Amino acid sequence: MKDYFAGGEGLLTPGNAAVGLIVLEDGRYLCQLRSQKPGIFYPDHWGLFGGAVDAGESAEAGLKRELQEELALAVDSAEYFTEFTSDFSFRGLGRVWRRYYLVRLGGNELNRLHLGEGREMKAFAARNLLAQPRVVPYDAFAVWLHSTQRLGSPSSSNNDG
Repeated sequence: MKDYFAGGEGLLTPGNAAVGLIVLEDGRYLCQLRSQKPGIFYPDHWGLFGGAVDAGESAEAGLKRELQEELALAVDSAEYFTEFTSDFSFRGLGRVWRRYYLVRLGGNELNRLHLGEGREMKAFAARNLLAQPRVVPYDAFAVWLHSTQRLGSPSSSNNDG
């Protein structure tokens, strides 16, 4: 099988995206093995579910639409977690954001999901996901931030310089 990562993706255009940190009752994160095909970012990598936000669509509406398309998952509420912004001005594309929302999934709900996009879905403990050889880097960072809660408040920093 041809590997489309690192050279075979074709021309890619970044855009704003909304992503679900889908956390199961036992603390595992639901992930998707992205398709091995040209035209997508990080083919054949494990990543979180979600995707592009359409013009005129809110991030929350985009997340709900993407989770419905990708998993047949109807989401009533999602809690904002964080946002990463990337600056593609060097290519004339400006800044784009990737917003992460916490989506909690009950045990019975997992069995009702239907994979509508990607090659596979699997739930990982954070440590096991982050040890995989191919994980979408910004999704890995979001999982790491959520699972470790290692950021302190400014008042807890040490400035002994």
